[in-house]
Amino acid sequence: MTIAVLLTTFNRKQKTLACLQSLKNQKLPEDVSLKIFLTDDASADGTADAVKSVFPDVHIYHGNGSLFWAGGMRNTWQQALSADVNYYLLLNDDTLLKETAIYNLLKCSNYVKSKGSKPAICIGSTADDETGKISYGGRKLNSAKSWDGGYFVYSETEYVNCDVANANILLVPAEIVKHLGILSEKFTHGLADYDYTLKAKKAGFGLVVAPGFLGTCIDDHGNNWKSANTTLKERIAYLKSPKGLAYHEFLGFIKEHFPRYYPVAFFKLWLKTLFPFIWDTFKNK
Repeated sequence: MTIAVLLTTFNRKQKTLACLQSLKNQKLPEDVSLKIFLTDDASADGTADAVKSVFPDVHIYHGNGSLFWAGGMRNTWQQALSADVNYYLLLNDDTLLKETAIYNLLKCSNYVKSKGSKPAICIGSTADDETGKISYGGRKLNSAKSWDGGYFVYSETEYVNCDVANANILLVPAEIVKHLGILSEKFTHGLADYDYTLKAKKAGFGLVVAPGFLGTCIDDHGNNWKSANTTLKERIAYLKSPKGLAYHEFLGFIKEHFPRYYPVAFFKLWLKTLFPFIWDTFKNK
C-alpha cells in the first residue's frame, strides 16, 4: 500500500523541515510506504534547497510565487496523480504529526470499510500546542442550509462523522479522487478544502474524524475582519484579498453549497468592511 503525501510551502523552511521530519518518524504498518510530493512556491528562505538536502527522496516542484495554498496544493496533487497510490494525504507544512497519525488514519479508513460503507475521507484533528485546544479538524454545521462555520467535533475514543473539514491532516482514498478529482480551480488560497469535503459528502462519501489528536498546529488565522482602526481602503483590499475575505470566491462558494444563505453572506461581508466596529465590539475569537 502506498500513500502520496501532498504539501505546499512558502517561506516556512524550519516549519516545513519539522513537518517532514514528523513524517519520517511515522510508525507505519510494514506493508505501507510513503511518497512525498511538495510544491515550493518560490520561497526566498531556501526552503527547496533545505528540503532537497535533508530529505532527498521528496519530489519537489516549483511555483512562481503566486500559487497560495490552494494553488500550491493543486500543483502538488496534479503531479502526484501519475503515481500508483492507494491514498492521498493532504498535510499542512506547519503541522507536526504524532508518530501514530498515519496508522490511525488508516485504521479509520479500514473501520469504514468494515461497516460496508462507501469510502470515506478520514480527518485528523490538531491541537494548538500553545493552548491545547483543537485548532483544525472536522466540523458539524448547525444547518445544512447556511454557512456559519459550525463547530468542531472530536472524541478521544470514537469515530465521529462530520459535514466539512480542514485539510491540515486529510486522508483521501484514491477511489474518491477518481470520482471527484482534486481541489477546485475556483479557489486561490482558502475554502478549497471546505469545498472538496462538502462535495465528497454530497457525492455520498463519508467524512470521518479519527479519534484523538493526530498532530499539533497553531491556529494563526486571527480575526477574519480588519478592525475599525484601519482605513476603508485597507478594509476593501482585505475584502478582495485571497488571504482575506476572498469576496468573489467566497460568494461563489456560498452560491454553490448554500444558495439560500447568499443574501446573508453578501450582507455580512460588506457589514464587516464598512462597519467593523460591530465585530470589534461583539465578536470574540
